[in-house]
Amino acid sequence: MNKSTLIWIAVLAVVVLCGVWFAGRYNALVAEQENVEKAWGQVQTAYQARAELVPQLVATAKGLVQGEDKVLTDVLEARAKATAVTIDPTNLNESNFAQFQRAQSELTQALSRLMAIRESYPDLKFNEQFGKLADQLEGITNRVTIARREFNECAQIYNTLVRKFPSNIIASMFGFEKRPYFEADEAAQQAPVVEFKFD
Repeated sequence: MNKSTLIWIAVLAVVVLCGVWFAGRYNALVAEQENVEKAWGQVQTAYQARAELVPQLVATAKGLVQGEDKVLTDVLEARAKATAVTIDPTNLNESNFAQFQRAQSELTQALSRLMAIRESYPDLKFNEQFGKLADQLEGITNRVTIARREFNECAQIYNTLVRKFPSNIIASMFGFEKRPYFEADEAAQQAPVVEFKFD
């Protein structure tokens, strides 16, 4: 073999190795992006299950409570807002994600108020149907928490890959963008005020 042939073989080997490395990094980004989108689907499924339970909760409570129409109306309005906000998983950005989280947080707060009035109404507190629905809501709330945590974990892996050098070069070339995270609800960060009344 002559010298020029060896040079061409070396150049070809470098090009092939660079191509293999490039394809590997690109495929890793695609795989992690798919994991984020799959996790987002689980989040939406959990929130959808909660939204489907709301009308049954309100309908059951309606006949058992008096003077709590505002609470019941607030729950239904919050549900309507929450179900109106949908996001294509390929278009998860800070803005639409914040809008989604805000709408879901409003529904969470409205449902908390509904559960709080349960203590004031013995008919509601001891109603078997409402009790079953409340248990279902608790189970769904746990599913939401797990789905959110898994989404955040997938988003963290993906975001790390998008930002790390040299993957960040491929990410910027092909439009792989950082995904937002779920944050704790503002209402959950504030401790409830407990008042003791002594007679």
